[in-house]
Amino acid sequence: MVTITKKELEIDNELKNKIEFICSFCNTTPTIINGNIRKINKTNLNYIEPHRIIIKGVTFLVFNYSNEIFIENLSNKIKLSDLEIFIKQLN
Repeated sequence: MVTITKKELEIDNELKNKIEFICSFCNTTPTIINGNIRKINKTNLNYIEPHRIIIKGVTFLVFNYSNEIFIENLSNKIKLSDLEIFIKQLN
């Protein structure tokens, strides 16, 4: 029988502050959902689920200690510094 253990990860305060600061310039409020670590017991397999940030109906994925932010999935990424420009284009 395969059992999966799920443990919630807290978003890094520095990363959270950066995202909230960028959103304040764009006059919007982000919804932040913490990621998880999923571990398949009795194996060495782990999956790190990214933190989800929802801004104006668009879901962004972000990992702690990363300067990149992913748009909707892990194949579309931008630099965290370019997030303000992307959000302003959503209008």
